[in-house]
Amino acid sequence: MQSPANGDDSRTLPFLYTPRHSTPVQHRPTSSSHSPHMPMAPPPLLPLSALLLLLAAASHASAKPVQIQALLATPLSPDRVSAPSELAREDDTNVFAGNLAAADDAAASTVRFRVVHRDDFSKNATAAELLAHRLERDERRAARLSAAAGAANGTRRGGGGVVAPVVSGLAQGSGEYFTKIGVGTPATPALMVLDTGSDVVWLQCAPCRRCYEQSGQVFDPRRSRSYGAVGCAAPLCRRLDSGGCDLRRSACLYQVAYGDGSVTAGDFATETLTFAGGARVARVALGCGHDNEGLFVAAAGLLGLGRGSLSFPTQISRRYGRSFSYCLVDRTSSANSASRSSTVTFGSGALGSTVASSFTPMVKNPRMETFYYVQLIGISVGGARVPGVANSDLRLDPSSGRGGVIVDSGTSVTRLARPAYSALRDAFRGAAAGLRLSPGGFSLFDTCYDLSGRKVVKVPTVSMHFAGGAEAALPPENYLIPVDSKGTFCFAFAGTDGGVSIIGNIQQQGFRVVFDGDGQRVAFVPKGC
Repeated sequence: MQSPANGDDSRTLPFLYTPRHSTPVQHRPTSSSHSPHMPMAPPPLLPLSALLLLLAAASHASAKPVQIQALLATPLSPDRVSAPSELAREDDTNVFAGNLAAADDAAASTVRFRVVHRDDFSKNATAAELLAHRLERDERRAARLSAAAGAANGTRRGGGGVVAPVVSGLAQGSGEYFTKIGVGTPATPALMVLDTGSDVVWLQCAPCRRCYEQSGQVFDPRRSRSYGAVGCAAPLCRRLDSGGCDLRRSACLYQVAYGDGSVTAGDFATETLTFAGGARVARVALGCGHDNEGLFVAAAGLLGLGRGSLSFPTQISRRYGRSFSYCLVDRTSSANSASRSSTVTFGSGALGSTVASSFTPMVKNPRMETFYYVQLIGISVGGARVPGVANSDLRLDPSSGRGGVIVDSGTSVTRLARPAYSALRDAFRGAAAGLRLSPGGFSLFDTCYDLSGRKVVKVPTVSMHFAGGAEAALPPENYLIPVDSKGTFCFAFAGTDGGVSIIGNIQQQGFRVVFDGDGQRVAFVPKGC
């Protein structure tokens, strides 16, 4: 090792004083009356061991440690799924009975019901096969959302309201979460897809000219005392983006067509919807589909939870307000517990004890009223903000309707604008340098790790930061997910060139996601299930 007197070491040890004199300096007693022209004697040099200790201490003080948390690394089960969901097989005889007369007059301000994932209806498939299908659906869903947001600039207004692309995961068989409600009087149980990316409520109706196979009985409006047809001249009919009129019956017609050729069409009507326990809401506008064709799976129809005028939250707002929330339990990891279930809540109970600091303002897109936009201003990895996640890449341009970030229940994997994703991925790889990368990636994931043989793994933390100070500190299961039974785990984010970024349901798992339509704000409440 070079002597500390060597000038080269002064670059790495800037706090070390090194004399520049070629001859020794004579030490003199310290005096307050020393001549200003007399050079001061340099301090004595420290021993090398002491210098190394000081250097290590200074380096430790300046380097911020990476924040980590523990991931329980349980691979996907190789077994095949055989049991259907409880919601699919439960006895519906008394679920929607209750005291309907009392429920109609009740001042109840909250309704709550259970939600299940579509995979709960699958049989004879392994967890790996279900994940592969889920990612395939997800690609189509994200592409449709991006296409809709990208086409927002071409949105036009006509006599019937806003004419814009219809977006729903149900069209690609990608309705991810289902719930059961009662339709009509007496109530017919109907399994409905919850979809924050669309507005119109609809279900299959008898008589069917074309109907796909659904779980449970097809609703027959002729047997319901509360069914009411909507006339062609009614204001409700004019609010449809794509509607028509049967002049012979003077009946309003609706049609929802999807990009893959799937379609639902029929009469536009009003009907009473009943929730478990007996609470019910009258005169909800919905499509009663007699012609339904496409890649629909199990569900009787769709419950549109978007921000538009015909969405379910908007329609029930007079009684329950425009607030709702849901909590989705983990679909893939061992953190999922049979004691927890996904739920959705409408009304004042949806807000719960949410503190103001958890909320971020909704962002309005004047060219696309359906989606729930928020302002994502940054992401942290290991406790440090990622510099390359720029607000400019994630901001909504209100003049064109492009860009921005939406919260969507029907998309699984969070998509970020390509520059933001690349910066996040690189930051995560750097902070997780101790993990063994698995070459080749998996499906849409380009960053995967071989965690085979490991039970608990320390991984860098990941947090999303929103305007207004809200933060979503993600559990490890929300960003490192198992993709096979061998121990491969992938970073569950992806890049997109489609303009709009999407916060998907994998990242939402375990949070109570609150959509406060009255306050125009969104919250992510941790451990909310």
